[in-house]
Amino acid sequence: MNNNDILRRLRYALDISNPAMVEIFKLSGCSIEQPTLIKFLKKEDEEDYIECSNPLMTFFLDGLIAHRRGKRESAGGSAGKPDSTLSNNTILKKLRIALDFKEDDMIAVMKLAGIVISKSELSALFRNQGHKNFKECGDQFLRNFLKGLTIRYRNTNPIDD
Repeated sequence: MNNNDILRRLRYALDISNPAMVEIFKLSGCSIEQPTLIKFLKKEDEEDYIECSNPLMTFFLDGLIAHRRGKRESAGGSAGKPDSTLSNNTILKKLRIALDFKEDDMIAVMKLAGIVISKSELSALFRNQGHKNFKECGDQFLRNFLKGLTIRYRNTNPIDD
């Protein structure tokens, strides 16, 4: 799953307007203009499409956390350049933080998307990569999570591409 697709799906699921998206980026210290944002939201085969890089996606997710939960005051100087590696597990963790989801919330969202997952399977996704019970979050799992978010927040079933 590419970052642009995730960005589009999150924007739709959480019903975020373009000006709000620009503000979310700004909350993490990344300034982008609305015309640039629109290019990120385009599909790959559309004219003027711009790929959303991992650092930009990290800025958006960090801004979403600040937007939904407030800025962390104790984070002394954490507004630096984000890491260029971004896994589905990290995206899932940041979404969990931003939405203030507990295990039961995550399981309920997955159930809305038609996926049954146990608490132990879910916790494996949030473990450190070196841990013996770590499980990599696949594209399909993340796609289903975003589908469940859409059903939960918009009370509608999204059309799969």
